[in-house]
Amino acid sequence: MPQSFPLRVLLIEDSALLAGRLIELVKRLPDVDLIDTVGTEADALDRISAGSPDVLILDLHLRAGSGFGVLRSLARSTRPRPKIIVLTNFGLPEYRREAESFGVEAFLDKAREYFRLPSLLTGFAKEHAVQVPH
Repeated sequence: MPQSFPLRVLLIEDSALLAGRLIELVKRLPDVDLIDTVGTEADALDRISAGSPDVLILDLHLRAGSGFGVLRSLARSTRPRPKIIVLTNFGLPEYRREAESFGVEAFLDKAREYFRLPSLLTGFAKEHAVQVPH
C-alpha cells in the first residue's frame, strides 16, 4: 500500500481569530497537514528550522518581528526554502514588490484574495506528491 506524504504547512499569523479560520480551512484540504501556528518572527524561524515545512502561510505584520524578517532570514539560509504564500492585510504595491523580490510563490491580500488559498495549497500538495519519493 503506497504511503502518503502530506504537504507540511506552517501558519505564521498573529491574529488568533484569523489563525482559527485558517486552521479550519487547511484541515479540510486533502493531503495537507498544518504542522503548527506561530505569531512571531522568532517562533517562525525556530519552527522552520526544527520542522522543515514544505509551505509557509506568512503574515507580514507579526506580534514581534515581521514577515519580511522571516523572508530575509530565509534568503540568507543555505537550507532549501519552503514555498511561501504571503497572506496580508497590507496588499500595498511596494510590499508586493518586496515580497516578490524574495521569490514568494504567491502574495495574497486577506480581504480580496483569501479565496485563492485552498487552490494554491491543493496545487502545491499535488506537486509535492509527485516530488516525494514513494
